[in-house]
Amino acid sequence: MKKAVVLVSGGMDSAVVAAVAREQGFAVHALSVSYGQRHTSELAAAARVAATLCVTEHKVVNVDLRTIGGSALTADIDVPLDSDQDASAPEIPVTYVPARNTIMLSVALGWAEVLGAADIFCGVNAVDYSGYPDCRPEFIEAFERLANLATKAGVEGAGIRIHAPLQRMGKAAIVREGLRLGVDFAQTVSCYQADAQGRACGHCDACRLRAEGFAAAGAPDPTRYAG
Repeated sequence: MKKAVVLVSGGMDSAVVAAVAREQGFAVHALSVSYGQRHTSELAAAARVAATLCVTEHKVVNVDLRTIGGSALTADIDVPLDSDQDASAPEIPVTYVPARNTIMLSVALGWAEVLGAADIFCGVNAVDYSGYPDCRPEFIEAFERLANLATKAGVEGAGIRIHAPLQRMGKAAIVREGLRLGVDFAQTVSCYQADAQGRACGHCDACRLRAEGFAAAGAPDPTRYAG
């Protein structure tokens, strides 16, 4: 089987991406990054997702972005809740983690070279998302060009491909795709400030998008909420 490195965060999108890669015939090497995030229960969720999807291997790499901070997910900055959010605001929200997707894809790229894998999958989305600049198609295209310039595999002509199969799908479509592929969404955690048991707050932007996705898909929402 062809090998692929798949970034698995523990959230619903990356779980669906891992299932997509598996359906496409790849041996899935799941990669999670412990980056000092506030919601560490997502790493436990990533392990559950990897187990339920029977991936070939699941690796967790530590990159402590809390040492530089700059985000509500890596510093002592409040996560915006219902009353703080303005969906029409053009500003990039404080939940954006500086360089996170660049760093994660770079780690995935290194592992892919070691494995001899030419394919990397990630769950970025440019439709139902929070306005993060590193979720845009332009970013994925630019990173693929970088990957082929900066690696032995790229220089020798093997080529590296970055797959973002959910990039142009809304949350409802992602839910439906996951259900088609047999993804157990109950194992995933999406909340920006989930508790140690993985229970969601129900009030952050990630919770809102997730709930709206299940509602629009007409599917039961298995999210566990705190309180």
